[in-house]
Amino acid sequence: MNIHERAFSEEQRMMRQSCRAFVDDVVIPFIRENWQREWLMDPDGRLPAAILEGADKVGIRTLGVPEEFGGFELDQATEVQTFAIIAEEIARGDCGLADKLVQNWKVSVLLRNLAPRHLQERWFKRLIENPRLLFAHCLSEPRGASDRWLPYNVPEAAMHTKAVKKNGEWVINGRKHFISNGYDAGLYVVYANTNPKVGVLQGTSSFLVPRDTPGVAVARCNETMGGRFMNNGEIVFEDCRLPEDHLLVENDALGKAGVYFRPGKIIQAAKNLGVGVAAFERASDYVQNYVQGGRVLIKHQAVALRLADMATKIEAVRALLGRAADAVAANAPDADTLCNMAKVFASEEILKVCQNAMELHGGNGVMLEMGIEKLFRDAAIFLHSDATADISRFKIVKSMFPQTAGKYAGPEG
Repeated sequence: MNIHERAFSEEQRMMRQSCRAFVDDVVIPFIRENWQREWLMDPDGRLPAAILEGADKVGIRTLGVPEEFGGFELDQATEVQTFAIIAEEIARGDCGLADKLVQNWKVSVLLRNLAPRHLQERWFKRLIENPRLLFAHCLSEPRGASDRWLPYNVPEAAMHTKAVKKNGEWVINGRKHFISNGYDAGLYVVYANTNPKVGVLQGTSSFLVPRDTPGVAVARCNETMGGRFMNNGEIVFEDCRLPEDHLLVENDALGKAGVYFRPGKIIQAAKNLGVGVAAFERASDYVQNYVQGGRVLIKHQAVALRLADMATKIEAVRALLGRAADAVAANAPDADTLCNMAKVFASEEILKVCQNAMELHGGNGVMLEMGIEKLFRDAAIFLHSDATADISRFKIVKSMFPQTAGKYAGPEG
């Protein structure tokens, strides 16, 4: 048993074991045997529905859905830690699949906290009944994404997507891009400006938007360098009309989204960690079985040093991730700071782990069929996911020194 596992509850240990079996028996064999499929330009042909259905059978597709609606409800005191444990395991098999699933978890948390009861009943029921149904969270836009979370909090930083109330309906116009699950999702949580006269924190609302709503169009699937088994999308809203009750939060949506974003940072770092663990496992197996220069690779000092460095980075990421998860669970005042620290640290250190893994494989490391370069590409995506590394650093400093940290936006003087 690893050191970090000692703190697991029996439920967490059993869930992890079940998830690991699914990853080892189903996900990893599929990815290795079908490595060409991630390069298909037809997004519908990449990940077969059977994989999502398999995730559903082991109970990891609907985490966060209340038990009364048929979901697998977790202990609230340790829910964030459980999300992290399972996200790491899935990403060890494939981070794109992890992206698909964790969007459902995070949006489910948002719905159970913010959605009217009748909409919870409708969408949780559909999620349980349809193992292929995916959710998506639409915040990023072509001209503004993670930078808005510094926050600038000026009208100039407002969402370009607008929502106006007319005749008892909400009418949404705008465009969202870089949306995880955006190409595939059946339900979107959409953020839009509803008061252009105030700062972004006071004038942004969130809405529940079914994919089949007239005026909603999926413009494209974004072709990313890594994480390609999650279909990232661009969504257009043109006179999209919603019933009044599909408003989740009026004007204070960014403030209320903490129930989504704090667990999201933990899950993001955990997915990143899973990619690093996969790289370490593959590399350690390779160097203990491949002979170079008359001896097994691991007996070369340079190789052994790299492997030790990789293991140390992984455990350092795991330690910071665990501390951040504990802070979120306790609603500690430094939770936001630690979440951003964990996200930045994981994205940079795990990329180094994957680079070492690729280089330890020599020429094999850059061959597509070996799958090592895929882990490097997947890890690189995390530098730009759920806020860029530099924006996250701004947020760390701003949360630590709110009175003296620099202001990063506003009218030019």
